[in-house]
Amino acid sequence: MEFNITTPALLFSAISLLMLAFTNRFLAISSLIRQFISIYTEKPEEHILKQINNFRVRLSIIKYTQLFGVLSFFFCVFCMFLALLSYITLAEILFAVSLVLMMVSLLFSLYEIFISIGALKLELDKLSMKSTQ
Repeated sequence: MEFNITTPALLFSAISLLMLAFTNRFLAISSLIRQFISIYTEKPEEHILKQINNFRVRLSIIKYTQLFGVLSFFFCVFCMFLALLSYITLAEILFAVSLVLMMVSLLFSLYEIFISIGALKLELDKLSMKSTQ
């Protein structure tokens, strides 16, 4: 495979879209946290506290998702710079690092999705408990 500046450039749109998705995820959770804290302040209930704790974990995971995404983007840009300067071997290594960092970011994102499903399960369980009463 011939490596040149266009090879890492192919990742730009993918990384940008993923970073946008990660940021949207963060904004949605931030909004939910504010809502749940408001609800908990008015009426403290155990399931609301569980959701807030779930949000705390999810925020931490999203932080690492974004961190590894940004690092991937940085290494991709640096790789392009090195390719421009004709340091092809080093550029290839940094491109590989960029890909690994993106995979780590995606794994964190997948983990956060599974935790998110757990949060939805808490809400469904709450609904089930209300319907049986």
